[in-house]
Amino acid sequence: MNIAVLASTNGTNLPQFFSDAKKLGIRCILISNKQDCGALQKAKNEGIESIFISPTGKTREDFDREILQILIQEKIQHIFCIGYMRIISSVLIEAFPNTIYNIHPSLLPAFAGGMDTDVHAQVIKKRCKVSGATVHIISNEVDEGPILMQKACLVEDNDTAESLKQKVQILEQEMLGNMLKKII
Repeated sequence: MNIAVLASTNGTNLPQFFSDAKKLGIRCILISNKQDCGALQKAKNEGIESIFISPTGKTREDFDREILQILIQEKIQHIFCIGYMRIISSVLIEAFPNTIYNIHPSLLPAFAGGMDTDVHAQVIKKRCKVSGATVHIISNEVDEGPILMQKACLVEDNDTAESLKQKVQILEQEMLGNMLKKII
């Protein structure tokens, strides 16, 4: 099986994800829209083919068409968005129906549309007692695709956005590993 990871951030979840994929005999490639992101370096450290595509001067659709050509060439069957800070266009959604997965740092539908530490800061600001993460299928509406998996954690009174992020990332890593098992 061949999968692609789309990533834009530090890639904290990637070493575990790549390790899980290797154990399952899954071949991965990583594509990033950020040339200096940690995800690219983590992929290289794990021996994963990594590709940078500049989004500069391109529409979202043109950028996704460029990604699509690579995905077709690499015979990709599933796509995981892990810390990917771009909205996917219908170009990819139509080419990969129900096989593009996003990991979101909240229990959707709560805090839909938010990204990274901003979500955790909002959870704390709203005084939520529970947070977590969601794996869902990407659809044309941001963070509204079918939910496949969720895991929760308690929000402690002394949690900060950063400490909550660390708790949620542990859940994300577990769920991503479970998703890999589910797709094979």
